[in-house]
Amino acid sequence: MTTIHDLRSTFPRAGRLNWIGLREGRRLPVLSVPEAEAHPLVGLLGDHGKTAPPRLTALSGEAGEVATPAHAPAIPGGPGRRQVTLIQAEHLPVIAALAGLGSVAPELLRRNLLVSGIPLLALKDRRFQIGEVVLEGTGECHPCSRMEETLGPGGYNAVRGHGGLTARVIRGGRLRVGDPVTVWEEER
Repeated sequence: MTTIHDLRSTFPRAGRLNWIGLREGRRLPVLSVPEAEAHPLVGLLGDHGKTAPPRLTALSGEAGEVATPAHAPAIPGGPGRRQVTLIQAEHLPVIAALAGLGSVAPELLRRNLLVSGIPLLALKDRRFQIGEVVLEGTGECHPCSRMEETLGPGGYNAVRGHGGLTARVIRGGRLRVGDPVTVWEEER
């Protein structure tokens, strides 16, 4: 007998990273880029002006200090739940239809990554890999009031239920358009 766990763990195929978008700052346009660097402490470098944190040059070694290992897992519900935002490519025509538009470009939706071929909502609360980067789906990415500005009246409601997924970076590295999107191998 197939269990609900079996059903939730079965994907017909790998997905694909179709597009990457970064914003240099709040309310600035989203720029399409062919690749981006993901960092576990900050998310996508260059998004909202994020840079890699400086390296520590020394530790004080004073009594009572407790070192935190660099490989410590992210704390569920902890900081960085919205480091990266993803949206489903298959939902763009639906959003366009609901907004009364001919089409919707991914940069209008202000997400970082556009993926196809794998259901994003099935990746909520689990780890998945895009190229060499491991992400953890942390929740649904609900629309903001900016959708009224970018899509017109009713834009907010057009995106409801289709806003995508928020994630945190577990293992950093390069993301490239065309990278496969799979459930993280260590989870299987």
